[in-house]
Amino acid sequence: MKFKYVAMNSRNQKKEGAIEAETQNQAVSILREKGLIVQDIQQAGGSDSTPTSIWQMDLGGDIHNRKIKKKTLLLLFNQLGMMMKAGINLSMSMQIMIDSEKDTGMQKILREINENLYNGFTLSQAMKTFAGFPQVYISIIEAGEANGRLDNAFQQCALICKKDIALSGKLRSAFTYPLFLVVLVIALVIILCGFVLPTFKDTYGAFGAELPGITKALMSFSDVLIGYWWLIIIVAAIIVFAFVTLKKNNEDFQMLLAKVSLKIPLIGPIVRQGALARYCRLMSTLTDAGIPIHRAMGLACDAIPNMYVQEQAKMVLDDVQIGVTINEAMSKHPVFDSILVSMVRVGEESGMLGDSLFKMAELFEEQSDESTQKLTDAMTPIMTVVIGGVVGTVVVAMILPMFGMYDVIGSSTNV
Repeated sequence: MKFKYVAMNSRNQKKEGAIEAETQNQAVSILREKGLIVQDIQQAGGSDSTPTSIWQMDLGGDIHNRKIKKKTLLLLFNQLGMMMKAGINLSMSMQIMIDSEKDTGMQKILREINENLYNGFTLSQAMKTFAGFPQVYISIIEAGEANGRLDNAFQQCALICKKDIALSGKLRSAFTYPLFLVVLVIALVIILCGFVLPTFKDTYGAFGAELPGITKALMSFSDVLIGYWWLIIIVAAIIVFAFVTLKKNNEDFQMLLAKVSLKIPLIGPIVRQGALARYCRLMSTLTDAGIPIHRAMGLACDAIPNMYVQEQAKMVLDDVQIGVTINEAMSKHPVFDSILVSMVRVGEESGMLGDSLFKMAELFEEQSDESTQKLTDAMTPIMTVVIGGVVGTVVVAMILPMFGMYDVIGSSTNV
């Protein structure tokens, strides 16, 4: 019999083809011996042939390309770690997770992983077929399988995931408040110049008073805002679309944004400290899990969110691969603090690099918290002054013409 299959190789590349075998199970075994992990296999030669597993058919799209939320991963690793610590074997632990999972898509992913476990695959091999599991976690689990401490591997994955969620939340909160204040100022300008100021225009015109320059300027801005609001929206939409497109597809633009973000006052330190905290945290966890330092550095580099810091970290890795010590390689790049370089040197000399990186991760996270608080504290008075300035300018622009109106009224009364 001939079977068509879809499988993943050791490099996580998708392979499609056909194979001759007496049964479907034999076809899976042959493909497994070739180093392929089967995703879908079905008998060739008929439109009524069905996939090997119903959960491989997902109306919401291919479950192998589905993204998995960080909170879902955290819950998964925490519970698997606790169950294995309690002496429950992996297959039973996976079945418990499947039964308790409420999300249909995630349940299908867990079912397919569990089926692959029964077919002789390791957990790391089964996870490699799903894009939702980052390579960092797969490498830690692979190391846990090698040293027989899979429960510790799950706990390390959970710790990384927890810290990542916390760090992402801090960064979001750091930028949400300033963004809210900027939107508030824009909304205030639109309300004052688009709705409030025009109500005074006819009054000023009726008296024929000479308007001050500030009032004329705001009146002109108000006319543009009212007359061409649709054009302003179109231009703004084009700018936003162009920005998002370039940020997504243009590496030069991405690098420029990454460099600029590090130089913005108050915001730059948060971005840099957050990136270094993630880098040190992953390096510490990966090395403690028994992963070779070169591979640990490569995985940590790929996980850095800022493209410029990531480029600097990759340069460090290139130097380390040719025999340079990590601290010497880091000292060439200003993005790495002198204290980080010193701690890495101590860790390398004492053979406790993981502990040194762990302490630096904690330090950078504390610094990120302090920088976030500084940004919030600084933005409040700054935006208060800005909002007060906007309101004050509009109020002055509305009040000044009234003095001219009084002069016109007085002169006409005298006549």
